[in-house]
Amino acid sequence: MFSPAALLLLPFFPLILTLPSPSLPTSPWDLHARQIPSLSSYSDIFSCPAASWPVDTIGSLLTPQAPDAELQAILSEIDPQRIEDIITKLVSFGTRHTLSSQTDPIRGIGAARDWIEQQMRSFAAASDGQMEVTVPSYLQEIDGDRIILPVRISNVVATLKGSVDPDRYYVVSGHYDSRCTDPNDYTCDAPGADDDASGVAISMELARIMATRRPAATIVFVAVAGEEQGLYGSRFMAQTYKNASVNVQGMFTNDIVGASTADDGSKDPYTIRLFAQGSPTTESAATARVRSTIGGENDSPARELARFVVGVAENNYTQMSIPVIYRLDRFLRGGDHRPFLEAGYAACRFTEPNEDYAHQHQDVRIENGTQYGDLIEFVDFDYIARVGKVNAAALWSLANAPEPPRNVTVNTTLLSNDSQFKWLTSNEKLLAGYEALWRPTGAPSWTHVIPLGNVNTATVDLSKDNVIFGIRAVGKNGYTSPAIFPFPG
Repeated sequence: MFSPAALLLLPFFPLILTLPSPSLPTSPWDLHARQIPSLSSYSDIFSCPAASWPVDTIGSLLTPQAPDAELQAILSEIDPQRIEDIITKLVSFGTRHTLSSQTDPIRGIGAARDWIEQQMRSFAAASDGQMEVTVPSYLQEIDGDRIILPVRISNVVATLKGSVDPDRYYVVSGHYDSRCTDPNDYTCDAPGADDDASGVAISMELARIMATRRPAATIVFVAVAGEEQGLYGSRFMAQTYKNASVNVQGMFTNDIVGASTADDGSKDPYTIRLFAQGSPTTESAATARVRSTIGGENDSPARELARFVVGVAENNYTQMSIPVIYRLDRFLRGGDHRPFLEAGYAACRFTEPNEDYAHQHQDVRIENGTQYGDLIEFVDFDYIARVGKVNAAALWSLANAPEPPRNVTVNTTLLSNDSQFKWLTSNEKLLAGYEALWRPTGAPSWTHVIPLGNVNTATVDLSKDNVIFGIRAVGKNGYTSPAIFPFPG
């Protein structure tokens, strides 16, 4: 059997020598062709029979969902030059601080808001009436912290109605407000090229490309305000949806997704982090106790959404690696996905792999030979385009898949080595049937798939005690939904 001491005997240095230099902008998809010897070639200790337990003969190995012709066309249309043009224009407003002028036609957040709205309306004009642009707003009073005077918070929202299931929504956003060192200084120059004109550019570019297409479910492209002052715009939007009982099945915020170079000069232009919260804070105490008891902490709706993203968007069409970070956000920091999570919706955050804090929340200046400030010269437009492709692949795949099964349960009333599942089916036109996914309890992603058919119950010859299960819907078009983790029932 395996002995930890045996690790000391392994010649690890050949593995280290085969890795690329972190300073080289090498696509991870090029690395797949490298002949890196596996650890199993060094020792028989990895051939322990227990290493393959539980047996993986139940179902087949899960393969990623490849983009169809229409999605490939969408990905090919994402244009780095247009992204550059959007960011250049947003930076030109001098500052987009939430408290800056809302009436000056040249400088301030009002000018930026009006330009974004105008652009979104131009995209909607090509949608044959399927895309609607609105600018919902409210008056935010002084909060004693970062709102030091009453201010109107306005979001720019472009809603592309679904052609089959228009009541199911998916949201993508970036925040168009910016800031400098003092969060309450609304007169300083705050270009906000990376934070977060980059995220707004993705929302706008995807709105342009998808406006002429017909997703099955509704996709919403948003530029929110008030993020730097306390997530005000996204909280307003999430609460508005919740109050109206809108069925938001997934939300992504792109915040600081524009730079591929770290503060030490190393480059990582083919990686985008995806932050996904664990156990939902909105669950009742009783549900949280059950989740903890059955080991479901790593199978929250947000983490199933993140697994879905990796499955449809980590490929050679996007050229991106998508490490899922198992936490809400960076340490003690926040983003516009948080209000959606607090409203009970599944939501995740995209952020570049190595933030350079000299170019984030800084006054524009040169100090000791170092350039500070969130300037456009530090933004990588090709990188943002690839992040845009990740978002496009995720949104289009979600919106064209059937709705996930509801009320998925696993039978715990019988002592059995089989696993018996039950769920509520959907009557939507997209649905072809359902599949069970499973993985070992220590695996981060789904490994196996079992076809179940168009049914609402199924028995699988594998114990629920030994693996993690999920049930997902399969469309007639081949698109699949995120998996739903079963609770006892």
